[in-house]
Amino acid sequence: MRTYHCFWLLFWAGQPHQSFLTLLSKRTSGFPEKEKVLVLSGNSKKDFSRSKRSWMWNQFFLLEEYTGTDYQYVGKLHSDQDKGDGSLKYILSGDGAGDLFIINENTGDIQATKRLDREDKPVYILRAQAINRRTGRPVEPESEFIIKIHDINDNEPMFTKDVYNASIPEMSDVGTFVVQVTATDADDPTYGNSAKVVYSILQGQPYFSVESETGIIKTALLNMDRENREQYQVVIQAKDMGGQMGGLSGTTTVNITLTDVNDNPPRFPQSTYQFRAPESTPPDSPIGRIKANDADVDENAEIEYSITEGDGYDMFGIITDKDTQEGIITVKKALDFENKNLYILKVEATNTHVDPRFLYLGPFKDSATVRIQVEDVDEPPVFSRPAYIIEVKEDVPINSVIGTVTAQDPDAAKNPVKYSVDRHTDMDRVFNINSGNGSIFTSKPLDRETLLWHNITVIAAEINNPKQSSRVPVFIKVLDVNDNAPEFPMFYETFVCENAKAEQLIQTLSAVDKDDSFSGHQFSFSLAPEAASSSNFTLQDNRDNTAGIFTGKTRYNRHEMSTYLLPVVISDNDYPIQSSTETVTIRVCACDHRGKMLSCNAEALIHPTGLSTGALVAILLCIIILLVTVVLFAALRRQRKKEPLIISKEDIRDNIVSYNDEGGGEEDTQAFDIGTLRNPEAIDDNKLRRDIVPETLFMPRRTAAARDNTDVRDFINQRLKENDTDPTAPPYDSLATYAYEGNGSVAESLSSLESVTTDGDQDYDYLSDWGPRFKKLADMYGTMDSDKDS
Repeated sequence: MRTYHCFWLLFWAGQPHQSFLTLLSKRTSGFPEKEKVLVLSGNSKKDFSRSKRSWMWNQFFLLEEYTGTDYQYVGKLHSDQDKGDGSLKYILSGDGAGDLFIINENTGDIQATKRLDREDKPVYILRAQAINRRTGRPVEPESEFIIKIHDINDNEPMFTKDVYNASIPEMSDVGTFVVQVTATDADDPTYGNSAKVVYSILQGQPYFSVESETGIIKTALLNMDRENREQYQVVIQAKDMGGQMGGLSGTTTVNITLTDVNDNPPRFPQSTYQFRAPESTPPDSPIGRIKANDADVDENAEIEYSITEGDGYDMFGIITDKDTQEGIITVKKALDFENKNLYILKVEATNTHVDPRFLYLGPFKDSATVRIQVEDVDEPPVFSRPAYIIEVKEDVPINSVIGTVTAQDPDAAKNPVKYSVDRHTDMDRVFNINSGNGSIFTSKPLDRETLLWHNITVIAAEINNPKQSSRVPVFIKVLDVNDNAPEFPMFYETFVCENAKAEQLIQTLSAVDKDDSFSGHQFSFSLAPEAASSSNFTLQDNRDNTAGIFTGKTRYNRHEMSTYLLPVVISDNDYPIQSSTETVTIRVCACDHRGKMLSCNAEALIHPTGLSTGALVAILLCIIILLVTVVLFAALRRQRKKEPLIISKEDIRDNIVSYNDEGGGEEDTQAFDIGTLRNPEAIDDNKLRRDIVPETLFMPRRTAAARDNTDVRDFINQRLKENDTDPTAPPYDSLATYAYEGNGSVAESLSSLESVTTDGDQDYDYLSDWGPRFKKLADMYGTMDSDKDS
């Protein structure tokens, strides 16, 4: 028989926790004051009975933000099997077990080790179990229970923005929506009033109000005028606990701007404006500015100016400066002090964007009077016309008057005027003018065929004040008279065949005339009297300004007459009649039976003058070759000739040069060093060149010894490079001797300068091994050795 064991979870309060239990009972209505027990059932093979409990719990509550110094007591685990002898061990697992929540394994007491915050985690789920210490087996099944964290009002309401910005039109009605503010509270909204927020206004009355539950801000004052005050700063408070005493609160700032509406008409600051304008003011020039003030801004302050009435309505205009909203008064026509010196205008300023809601405030326009005083100035003379056109015949005599210009001083003084011609427009001085009366006359002959129009400028200046002057253009057209005789348009040169027949057309003539003819030119052609009596050629006038030349006989002989000069008289029909005599050149040529020219005395008819393209190219090439030759010759002449130090066609090493210098004897150690010729290794490092005086003392450069088995070419190249880079070398060409035959030769040196032994000590038998080239030398020295032996 198994016994059923009950596992009791007791939530009890001891004397040390009396204050806590009292607070808990206040915050959780309906909690029993007696011990709360969670009864858990175990396994049993038999029916069992248990006592009925008044309260069954599976969750417990713990107050957040505990401020005590000891651990916060949560509850107690207890099992029926616990005899108080320490044989059972209580185990706790789940959320925060061992860290936030600990259990006394002997007594089953549960405690919270840390300060808990419901906003971080509101619920903890844990599991409890009792096990036998000796066997380690559970004596009760594992049971799950919940610990809920009770909320306290520890979070103040927080607005979603630190600063709100809003705007509404000025003159808005009461109750106009402005903006809605929102605050949130992190406390538990389901428990008490900790999260119930109420809004109120701390600053901004009586202009604005706020709805306590929604946070909507509305206008509270009628006709708020932006021109009086534009910016408002409203402070809104959000308080939890339903706004009751002791609740936490937070605030935010709302910046409210009144936007402009067109509720102010433009107004001129004065009723009358006065301006002065010299009569010389050119049209479209500004003479003054006026401005109507408008308290509105932007497009509500845009003003349009206009002239509504006045005696200067057509003399003046007004435009609006869009940047400054000023009215600019301008001159539309030229002013004349002598004609009218005072103008009175009425100017109106009107808003361009009118709001119909505020028409009751009055007309959105204003007017002012503008008086303009015209000032007298010393004006230049004024011509009677803006330009003059004069026509004159080209045959007009010199000093003939062709026209007159007139100018007068517009001022009341009527100063006298003098005239002159601007010589920049009449460089040839063809015309002149009478300085007193303005009559223009010719000073040179005119020719329409040379220049049809003469455009000159006449200057009129006051005699008392020459600076006051004006100009006028004068266009002079030269009319044509028949003063040019007709002439051939080209030089006529033709030919006639020797076998030509009579009455054969050989050339058609035409004519031109430089003169104009309104009815068209009519030319007549005829032969000169001296040619008309001849029977060689005849001329027929076609009556259409052309004529034909015909043969007058059957045959011509170029040997008798090779060229005929035929004079032709051309006349026009204008008045006076003009005529000229032109000459037609006719050459006699040999032709075939078809009339094609074969040869003439006049080679110009067969071979045209000029050179062919090939000939021109050949001449051009010759000129280029000649120029290149001259340039090369000049360059060779400039080149300096360099004479060699030793003029000889033979190798310099085969010559003995005598310098007639005996030297200083054996004691002269600075004389020419013969050792340099023996071997480059014998060069003294401390010796400088003696043929020049160095400007800067350089340390002698050590010349690297030639390598063994180095051929002569490598040796010479090495020495050339050394001399080229030698800073002590003279600035002129000098002879460098490289008398070096090389090291390591089988025959060694052949120079007598290196011979330190006698001939008897030499063995020349090896010469016979050098081949046929050294055979003669081997015989000579081999014979000498034989003679010595004998």
